[in-house]
Amino acid sequence: MMFTSLAIAALLVVQPAAQAPAPDVDAIAATTLEASGAPGVAVMRMTDGEIEIGTAGVRAQGDPALIGRDDLWHMGSNTKSMTATLIARLVEQGVVGWDDTIAQHLGEAVPDIHPAYRDLTFRHLLSHRAGLTPNVGMVAMFQFGEQGASGDPLPPQRVDYARRVLAAAPTVAPEAEYQYSNAGYVVAGAMIEAVTGESWETLIAREVFEPLGMTSAGFGPPGSADTVDQPRGHRGGLFGVQAIAPGPRADNPPVLGPAGTVHVSLSDLALYLQAHLDGARGEGDDYLSAQSWETLHTPTFDGNYAMGWGFNGTQLLHAGSNTMWFVQMVIEPATGRGYVVAFNDGRVNNLQGPTADAIRALAE
Repeated sequence: MMFTSLAIAALLVVQPAAQAPAPDVDAIAATTLEASGAPGVAVMRMTDGEIEIGTAGVRAQGDPALIGRDDLWHMGSNTKSMTATLIARLVEQGVVGWDDTIAQHLGEAVPDIHPAYRDLTFRHLLSHRAGLTPNVGMVAMFQFGEQGASGDPLPPQRVDYARRVLAAAPTVAPEAEYQYSNAGYVVAGAMIEAVTGESWETLIAREVFEPLGMTSAGFGPPGSADTVDQPRGHRGGLFGVQAIAPGPRADNPPVLGPAGTVHVSLSDLALYLQAHLDGARGEGDDYLSAQSWETLHTPTFDGNYAMGWGFNGTQLLHAGSNTMWFVQMVIEPATGRGYVVAFNDGRVNNLQGPTADAIRALAE
């Protein structure tokens, strides 16, 4: 089973050149594809609510089907900001509070919570300040993979996941130290499932996808195993880059949903990013209050990570990979612009430089 490493967020600082005509997005996609060696790529530029999507390459190595503008992309850890947005919605409805504790919602189901975690809150979990291990162990991941492939209900799996990670002592000092943790988002997901009696998948569809019009959003690897109707994730190996057909081998176990299993088209991702842009600019109170947007976008503790977003002083940004895809998203509140670069390739070391170059080109 693959090792779970869902987020690599490069803190890109881009200074747009306003005078020159905006470069063609298809040309940027073609240049990015050539520089990366990936099977396929899509790029997106958002300007004042208008979106441009450029594509290049193929959906699967060795297959002629080309990347399309409406194709679906696996978001990896970009899902985290969506989970945080979901929790903000539940906070506004009075279902949960930002300062609700782990013990408050999981103490009965997980009686052996380590004392260091009991009083930690959604704020700690969503900003990677809970001191939790980045991931559950490989043996457990294999077991969760088998349960996911069997279609077992997910809320009990998330309680089991929480039990495994919350029993151990913190690996760094809670609150004082940052440690990126997929496990923290699974615990947060288990908490809202315990309160509502509904799965994270049901909640995020109702509170995020549906209100924002994200009709293409779903979970796991997109497309069919029988035909190349969507991009497929790829990984490197002894025999070169290999396309992985949709199925259990094409993603991490579904238990990790709150940390990184959403797929969506770039045009629907634009709807999500525009909501966050509007909120960051004080214009999005029809979906969340100004206070909620500020909570989502402002690091609660010292550092540069807020609630599912990195912050570098001018940009909110995140990246995600399930080791077979890589997607970087960036929004700039000051300019009202946004940029996305998406690859159906998980060889991240090959992609970071071309990604940064692509975002610079999109910002020109």
